[in-house]
Amino acid sequence: MFGHLTDFSHSRTHGEALGFFLFHTILLVGLSAVIGPVLGILGLNLVGDGVSTIMTGVTVNTMIGTLFVMIVSSLILVGKKLTGDLLSIILTVVGIYVTYEVGVLLGMLVVSYLTTIKGK
Repeated sequence: MFGHLTDFSHSRTHGEALGFFLFHTILLVGLSAVIGPVLGILGLNLVGDGVSTIMTGVTVNTMIGTLFVMIVSSLILVGKKLTGDLLSIILTVVGIYVTYEVGVLLGMLVVSYLTTIKGK
C-alpha cells in the first residue's frame, strides 16, 4: 500500500493509490504548516494589505496546496510520459481547479486517480 511513494512513473492499484493519497496529503499538511508561517515571518504578504487574519492564512494554504497539486500532477505526467494524452491533461487541470476552488483533499483524490493510469 505504501510502496513506491516517490516513484511518480509507477502505475498503482486502487489500494496503492489510497496510500499515495494519504502520504502526500499528510506531507502537504506538514509543508503548509511550515511554509505558511515562514512566509509570514519573512513579510511576504501574498494576499491582502498586510493585515494578518485567519482568512489570509486560509488563502495562503490554498495557494500552497494548489502549487503542490500542480507540481505532483506534472511529475506524474512527465514520469509516465502522458504529456500527449488529452484525458490525463484534462484530469490534471480539473485537479488543480478543484484544489483551488473546493479543497486540497478533493484535488489530491484526482491526483491519486491519475497515478492509476498506465503510462506509455
